[in-house]
Amino acid sequence: MTQPVLLDVTKGVAKITLNRPERGNAINQPMADALMDLALRYANEPKVRCVVLTGAGKMFCVGGDISDFANNDVGTGAFLGRLAGTLHQAMTLFASMKKPMICLVNGPAAGAGLSMAISGDIVLADPSAHFTAAYLGIGLTPDGGMTWLLPRLVGMRAAQEIILTNRRVGSAEAADIGLITRLVKEGELEREGADLADQLTSGAVTSMGLRAACFRKALPRALPARWIAN
Repeated sequence: MTQPVLLDVTKGVAKITLNRPERGNAINQPMADALMDLALRYANEPKVRCVVLTGAGKMFCVGGDISDFANNDVGTGAFLGRLAGTLHQAMTLFASMKKPMICLVNGPAAGAGLSMAISGDIVLADPSAHFTAAYLGIGLTPDGGMTWLLPRLVGMRAAQEIILTNRRVGSAEAADIGLITRLVKEGELEREGADLADQLTSGAVTSMGLRAACFRKALPRALPARWIAN
C-alpha cells in the first residue's frame, strides 16, 4: 500500500511530501493521521532544525478528498469533523514549533491545500502553482486556518475576494500580494528549497522560532489553539 506521506530526514531537515499524486494529493484520513504523527514526532525533536512540506507529482494539494466525503460509514458530519480536526491539530503543531517551516508549492493548491501551502514561515512556489479557496463550490466553510491566516497575509479585502469569488490566484500574483514569499524559476524549486533549508539549519534555529512567535503575537489576534472554523 502506498504511503500517503513520505518522510526524509537528512542533515537536520525533515522533508515531508504529500504522496497521493494520482488524487492530486487530496487529504484523506490516513494522510491527516500521518501528518499528525509527524508533527508530534518532529515539532520538538532537537535534531530536526527545519521542516519542509511539499507535494509529489504535479500538484501540491487539491484539498480534502471529496470522494471520501460520501463514501463513509459514520455520516458526513462526523467524518469531516474527524478529518478536519486531525489536520488542524497537525498544522497547529507545525505552526507553533520553535523551528522554521518551509513550504515548497510544486503545483496547484486548493481548499485545505491552500491553507497548508501558505502556512510556512517561508513559502516558495513553482510557476505552475496557483491558489484557489475552492470551498463555495462544494458548500463548505473554509478550514485549515484559512480565514485566520489569509487576511493577515494579503489584507482583508483581498482575502474576502479570494474566498467569496473562488477566483484562481496565479503564482506571479501570489508573490505580488504576499500570499507566498517568492516565485522561483521553473525546475528550480527543489534546489532552492534545499539551499534555503541548509541556510536555515546552519543558523540560530531557536532564535528563529522565537522571532516567528513574536510575529504571530504581533498580529491583531493570536494564533488559535486549534484552527477549526478559522
